Amino acid sequence: MLEPCLTGSAVKRSARPVNLLFITSDHQRADSIGLTQAGRVVTPQLNALAAQGTHFTRAYSACPLCVPARAALATGLRPARNGVTWNDWQGRHARDVVTLHERLATADYTLGHTGMDHVRLGRRLRERAPFAVWLDETDHEKHLGTRGCNLAALEASGPFRKKVMERIGDTVLQQDYSTPHVAAWPFAREDFRDEFFTRRAEAAIGELAAGKDPFALFVNLWAPHPPLYVPPELMNLFPPDDITLPENTGRPADGEPRNRREGVAAQLAAGIDEAGWRRAWSAHLALTHLVDQLVGRLLAALERHGVTDDTLIVFTSDHGEHLGQHALYQKMELYEPAARVPLIFAGAGLAAQPPVATPVSHLDVVPTVLTHLGLSVPAGLDGRPLNATLRGGDLATVPVFTQFTGNSGPSVARYAVIHGDHKLILDTDDQPELYDLAADPLEMHNRAGDPTLAQTTGRLAQLLTTYLAAGPDVT
Repeated sequence: MLEPCLTGSAVKRSARPVNLLFITSDHQRADSIGLTQAGRVVTPQLNALAAQGTHFTRAYSACPLCVPARAALATGLRPARNGVTWNDWQGRHARDVVTLHERLATADYTLGHTGMDHVRLGRRLRERAPFAVWLDETDHEKHLGTRGCNLAALEASGPFRKKVMERIGDTVLQQDYSTPHVAAWPFAREDFRDEFFTRRAEAAIGELAAGKDPFALFVNLWAPHPPLYVPPELMNLFPPDDITLPENTGRPADGEPRNRREGVAAQLAAGIDEAGWRRAWSAHLALTHLVDQLVGRLLAALERHGVTDDTLIVFTSDHGEHLGQHALYQKMELYEPAARVPLIFAGAGLAAQPPVATPVSHLDVVPTVLTHLGLSVPAGLDGRPLNATLRGGDLATVPVFTQFTGNSGPSVARYAVIHGDHKLILDTDDQPELYDLAADPLEMHNRAGDPTLAQTTGRLAQLLTTYLAAGPDVT
């Protein structure tokens, strides 16, 4: 049963309080961790963090779309249960469920937030708990105004936007979306959105570390989300001609369902040639490298204020990015480039562990964080705590689920289950897809009709049927 509100105090079990630094990026691919492109390591700081803790190499977003992903990440409840199944920016369809932030506030944590505010659950996040530090995109827009920078006009202009036809319910509407166009950031580096957020977060670490209570600081970076504006000094870090593109760039899978080409992600990718994808990859990698630099600054701030050993560090992204694979751009589909996310736990007494290749979910983050902080985990969450694995224990293989049920409103519904090496995608309006991720990691051969895999298809379909029966579909 869902909790309609937060009642009582969370039970603290550990004698020594542990702080929390929870960092997210936006659109960052899971394979960026440990990646080298054009002769340069993309994420050296995150690579080091992963080596110091536990890196889950097959972590999945509950939904490859900003608002549903972040609602699931904040609540530990899957989209159908928290009510956020599409980009419902006003939270009109959300249920009154409890966030991690509220649970920490009840346990006497001092809260801080800098960055994008994409948790929309009816009442805004800032209204749900007392934040000692708060800075979001509205503050950045005000800051740009004082500097005479009109970012909104730039982002709405010319090649950065493309009109596509999007199905919402039984209606098809023309909508605007960001394209893979690339340009240099036209303002000062210090005015770049994530630079602005990180400066405040660095200061906040010092302020919060000086307090008497443990702190939880949430830093939600925007990069590498499009529009693909790149600070000029980072523009040529990854020269387009030197990038190794995935083999399926610009290529749909064999046996792709017919309606994939009607989706937003396919329409945004239409007409982009190899040179265009190279430019987009170059910009995306540069922005991912920027995220890495900013993470390094936050980790240095923990060290500077003497709280590294007392702070649990979590890093993840809301979802990934296709970047031309499957001839798709942005997210909004259930293939690996968009559905998988980086996920790292480190600090606060955690020792280095080998990378974990067992599939896990965003939904596992809330119970894992609560457990490590010594707080009680409420019944009814959809994830499982991963804490034994953070200390070297084995992790059982269980089904992991993700879904896409529309962006601007309820749309064609697709659901996927990943169990071991296989992924099944079921579409309410089209043929199914089955991929052997071990033999076919690029998901280029749909084997849903293969009679030799009929038993696997049936077993995964039953898992999805059970999953969908556990809660409502699109609210």
